[in-house]
Amino acid sequence: MAEQQARLEHEVSLGARPTGATTQESAAANVQQMFDSIAPKYDLLNHLLSMGVDRWWWTRAAKSFRDVLRRPEAVVLDLCCGTGDMTLALMKYRPAGAGEAPVLAVDFSHEMLVRGQEKFSGQNIRAIQADALHLPISDSSLTLVVSAFGFRNLSNYEEGLAELYRVLAPGGQIGILDFNQPEGLAGSLYNLYFKHVLPRVGGMISGDAEAYRYLPDSVGRFPRPARMLEMIRSTGFQDATWAGYTFGTAGLYRATKP
Repeated sequence: MAEQQARLEHEVSLGARPTGATTQESAAANVQQMFDSIAPKYDLLNHLLSMGVDRWWWTRAAKSFRDVLRRPEAVVLDLCCGTGDMTLALMKYRPAGAGEAPVLAVDFSHEMLVRGQEKFSGQNIRAIQADALHLPISDSSLTLVVSAFGFRNLSNYEEGLAELYRVLAPGGQIGILDFNQPEGLAGSLYNLYFKHVLPRVGGMISGDAEAYRYLPDSVGRFPRPARMLEMIRSTGFQDATWAGYTFGTAGLYRATKP
């Protein structure tokens, strides 16, 4: 039993591995293609399948960084921004006057970013299509990096954390909001919905059943809080914490670059 537990995917996985992907490179290409495919129905399904709680998650995470966001000179990045809902949540706490640095919104899915740019009209946001593991951003240049439900899809979590560490200035912060696998009764109910109901509804509406089978699988592989915090600290970050949202079904990781 102990040996079996040691082999659990969330304890040993290096990064996302969609069905059929055997290497880091093929995983990244598969995920990119998947999100391009589901982009037209992505917002609808996010709100429907989360029963609207996703909006509360974004708002709560953004609000926790309001002291940083209110500084006009702060250089903020929304990593794996998708269609931009987290980006807009961050913008609610930016100064209203002229002169503030733009919020950077990065995603490697072209179709997702196209839909995000439609929402960014008139906002001080700069959209960039780029790979999260190879950001076109200078060393030690950012004040805050936030990622909402995207970090889990990186093909290598440790490389992703190292890249965040590289681009952050000393004193800069990270915020990684993502799903988690809760324990107990909440975990049983969560699994019933997440592994059986969600894939069927998502596949039916989006037309891409595999993408919505991938979602619960990706959460199963993603490190649990204890291991994720260990990885964050091993990268060099300090003051690493995790705050669970909605019975631990999701949560926010925070840390600071010394």
